[in-house]
Amino acid sequence: MSNTSNFRQAIQQAKQSALVGPNVIQNALPFVGGGLVLTAVGAFGGLNVLRTNPGLFMPTFIVAFIAEIALFFIARGVAARGNNQVALPLLAAYSLLSGYTLAMLLNLALRTQGVGLAGLGIAALSCGVTFVVARSVGSNLSEQDGFALAKTIQLGVIALFVVLLAQLGLSFFNIYTPSWLEVSISGIGVLLFVGCAVVDFFVLPRTYKDDQYLPAALSMYLTYVNLFVFILRLLIALNRR
Repeated sequence: MSNTSNFRQAIQQAKQSALVGPNVIQNALPFVGGGLVLTAVGAFGGLNVLRTNPGLFMPTFIVAFIAEIALFFIARGVAARGNNQVALPLLAAYSLLSGYTLAMLLNLALRTQGVGLAGLGIAALSCGVTFVVARSVGSNLSEQDGFALAKTIQLGVIALFVVLLAQLGLSFFNIYTPSWLEVSISGIGVLLFVGCAVVDFFVLPRTYKDDQYLPAALSMYLTYVNLFVFILRLLIALNRR
């Protein structure tokens, strides 16, 4: 959920400028795709560790999760300063670690009857469809509608982040979310990150210049990874009721 911080900063910057990077999304797309490929590689590695040496996975998961959070803030700061040569390998490492930490959810999805590989395919395809629709809608929003939607989505993502932190805290006391509530939270997460995808196409060209493609790529990457995660969570919750 590091997307929360990135999303808020992008909106703050966008409010202070008109369209400054009409081609920034086009320039960012190869790096978004590359990041997603590296995430898949990291996830494959994580799944392999889970299956061959499950006792090793949790310690490495904790290390990877902490390193992932640290790398996010470091890479975002370096990319925002325009130092692409340094930011690119940092973002590549971040993508690999992100995939590794996703392995636990992917493993659960693969083991859940009714989800499996088909569910992973549905989640990935849904992200692709969202991209196509969001590009059309977000690129044609008026200034008033675009900023109103961005503010609404921003507040929703912050609220979702708070709920997820509460879920995590309660799990330490063996208090787990009822299935109906998990379905609701996951469904809301899907809707919010579909909204984020639309907002990206409105906000990013107003936030970053054409040569600032790496921070724009990071924002889009986070949107689609989180969308994929919440679609999977929803499928798992629906099939475990």
